[in-house]
Amino acid sequence: RVRPVESGGGLAQAGGSLRLSCVASGYAVNRNCMGWFRQAPGKERGGVAAIDSARLTWYADSIGGRFTISRENAENMVDLQMNGPKPDDTAMYYCAMGTSTHCGGFLLSPRDKDWGQGTQVTVSS
Repeated sequence: RVRPVESGGGLAQAGGSLRLSCVASGYAVNRNCMGWFRQAPGKERGGVAAIDSARLTWYADSIGGRFTISRENAENMVDLQMNGPKPDDTAMYYCAMGTSTHCGGFLLSPRDKDWGQGTQVTVSS
């Protein structure tokens, strides 16, 4: 079974930048929707960004144009460039692989996805 593996988390200054990467090994080529979720202590896991194999993108309203998701289909990789992070962005970030090529509704629910182990992002003020 495919399991994504995240990297790139850590400590960032508010207003700085951070890049998260995810590799989903086990597929020859992955055409399914992929994306990022996050979960802060005491809160539910919520969608951040999603991208399909045609590189169409979706973002949570809270992101406000600060993050950019990208993917390389042949490498089964999906990245999240975080520019101008805020302390409220502090959370465990999870790479998610969907079960469909379509991203419609992908960010609305954590159900029916394969998850990585997560990478911690901490933004200091």
